[in-house]
Amino acid sequence: MLRNALGKAFRFLGYTVQYGCIAHCAFEYLGGIVVCSGPSMEPTIQNSDIVFSESLSRHFYCIRKGDIVIVKSPNDPKSNICKRVIGLEGDKVCTSNPSDFLKSHSYVPKGHVWLEGDNLRNSTDSRCYGPVPYGLIRGRICLKLWPLNDFGFLRASPNGHRFLDD
Repeated sequence: MLRNALGKAFRFLGYTVQYGCIAHCAFEYLGGIVVCSGPSMEPTIQNSDIVFSESLSRHFYCIRKGDIVIVKSPNDPKSNICKRVIGLEGDKVCTSNPSDFLKSHSYVPKGHVWLEGDNLRNSTDSRCYGPVPYGLIRGRICLKLWPLNDFGFLRASPNGHRFLDD
């Protein structure tokens, strides 16, 4: 009787560990569902929108200019932020605010990306904390799930002029 109960308990524990490992791998390497908060990505992503973030792109270094990414915050490592990639390593980026009369430029250092929110007037981004290490990227947002009337792939940046070709 005791042996039977222990056998069932250990089987249950074994299945729990196995499924926990599978779930961890799925969320770490495939992706997950994210609820976005804050106004920095408006109008592309509104406060409380639900999106799907895939993680394979960061593992295979397939992040491109224009992608929207989930990143560990450089200011608060316990929180994640959602921003658009404006520049990759070696790219020349505009480091000034849109309202600045004189524009300043800089180059993104090796192993870093330049991130900005689509709502430039209400976003704390690389213009405040500088280039972000590539290793802080958690995933790339590829699909908006909620609200249903806005379901689908994300639209292009309303700030396309911020992408420099030089």
